[in-house]
Formats: sequence, C-alpha cells, structure tokens
Amino acid sequence: MRVLVTGGAGYIGSHTCIRLLEAGHEVTVLDNFQNSRPEVLDRVQTITDATLEVLHADVRAPESFTQFMGEWKPEAVVHFAGLKSVNESVEKPAEYYSTNVQGTVNVARAFVEMGGGAFVFSSTAAVYGAEATMPVTENSPTRPVNPYGWSKLMAEQVLKDIHTAHPQLSVALLRYFNPVGAHPSGLIGEDPAGVPANLMPYMARVADGTYPSLKVFGSDYPTADGSGVRDFLHVDDLAESHIVALKSLAGDPGLVTWNVGRGEGVSVFEMVAAFQRVTGRRIPYSVEPRRPGDVAESYADPTEIERATSWRAGRSVDDMVADLWRWQKRSSAD
Repeated sequence: MRVLVTGGAGYIGSHTCIRLLEAGHEVTVLDNFQNSRPEVLDRVQTITDATLEVLHADVRAPESFTQFMGEWKPEAVVHFAGLKSVNESVEKPAEYYSTNVQGTVNVARAFVEMGGGAFVFSSTAAVYGAEATMPVTENSPTRPVNPYGWSKLMAEQVLKDIHTAHPQLSVALLRYFNPVGAHPSGLIGEDPAGVPANLMPYMARVADGTYPSLKVFGSDYPTADGSGVRDFLHVDDLAESHIVALKSLAGDPGLVTWNVGRGEGVSVFEMVAAFQRVTGRRIPYSVEPRRPGDVAESYADPTEIERATSWRAGRSVDDMVADLWRWQKRSSAD
C-alpha cells in the first residue's frame, strides 16, 4: 500500500517506517522536524535498503499537505505527529490541543476528502483514569489526569465521529503503554531534545556519564517496592503492532480500539536493577517527591489485539535495555 506516516521521523514513527518498508509498502513521511531530525530517515533507508519520500509539512497547517495527499492518494495513514510530554502538557495545554486534536482533524479530513482508507492512530494509556483497576482493559474508564491524555482522548473521539459519518475511514486506535528500547542495529533510537522526560533515556544518560544520577519520583506508592509501576514495551514490538493493525483494517474495515503493551508491570526500581545488570553500569539515584499527574501503576490487558491479530509483544526487559544501551553508546560517540 501507499502509506503516509505523519511524524515518521520521530521515535516510534521511524521504527514503524522500518517495518513498513520491510513489508514492501510505499512510504511517505510527513514531518515538521520540530522534535526530530531528518537524518533519522536516512538511517531508516540504510537499515532497510529501501527508499521513502519526505514531505516537510505541519499537521496544524493543512495547506502544507492537502495538495500532496490529493495527488499521491495514500491508501493508509499512520498518524504519529503530535506532542507527548505529560509535564509539558500541563505547562502548555493550548499547544497540545492545537497539535494533537486539531492536527488529527486536519489529517483525517484531508484523507476522507481524497477517498479514505485505513487510519492507524497513535494514542496512549494516558487516556485511562488514575483509579483504573489493573490490568487496564479497553473498557476501563477514560478519565485523563493531564492535558496530554485529554488531547489524545479528544483526538480519538474525533476519529470515531468521522468514522461514523464517513465509514470509508477505517480506524484503529492504538493505546500505547510505555515504549522503550531501540532498533537492534543501534542506528536509531529515542533522541529527545534537551533533558529527557522519560525514565529510560534519562537512565541511559546516567549510565554514559552525561548526568550524575537518576531522579526517582516517588518511593511511597502502594506498590511492591514503593516505586511507580509501568508496562514497558519494546519499540520494535510496538512498531510491529501497527503493521498488524493495517492488515486487520484491510481485511475487516471498521473501528477498533486496542491496548498495546506486554501485559505486565515493571517498577522503576526493577528497571534500574535491569539496567545495571545488563550494562554493567551503576545507576546512582535519588528519591524525589511524586510528580503531579503520575499514577501508582499502569499496565495493560492486551487480550483484544492478540485475539484479533495473534500479535503479542515478544521482547523482554533485558532486550529493551540491551538495545537502548547499544543505541546510547553509538549516539554518544557521534
């Protein structure tokens, strides 16, 4: 298929582009490179020995991409373009609603106007409430606790309503849990601008000496060791879930909502221990107060996507750490 990947130069988008190209799809990446680098796409092409097209455009400005979509006529859209920091969303909510909600409206509208097809949406477990019973199912209450979560939930509703009005738009809403790791080649991985907001890339920079220690936000949660528990998922497993979502929509058009996770929780302290075990590097840390908007634990029940597609995350925590560390060492040396 001809697949338009918005935000395709980003962390998850670039790994998904690899899987799409390996599967033989024709790929165009739409990105404004606000939080990504064009050279990532060169590395994607090196890894796959395949070519992709690049459209420098912004989902907030439909005039920058609607003509291209009308001429190229993508058969599918994988929509990653958006902002994703919980803390930043609290500080800059208007930017999050503008990019994550209006940007989704713009892309979906343009896609419907040129005929529609399969639309895979990058959503998040942040749409669920802080009081959700574990493991989280797709029927758990959706009560976000921060603007980032709300922006993704609103974008989901946009797509549901457009699908109802225009059934030619088939939609898969993929609610990610915590993507980590990197491509095993070491050529691409998560490369946040400035100080990383997420645990794993920050810990990798502690391991390589960039930062002196890790801050653990909260050790008094009602969990086994007091630290927050999350469902960590290898980014390559997550990338594969997009391929199976596209196949599912092609064979059975409609609307689906799926959790994408491993289905088990790993605490912050357990992840620190894994990082030290796999890398042989010590990770000093200090315990800090809880952050506003954080929940004690969050892990998925991924039964629905497995039942529908037979997909299941197969990579271990040690795989996540090993691949991330390979990427970190290479990127530090560049």
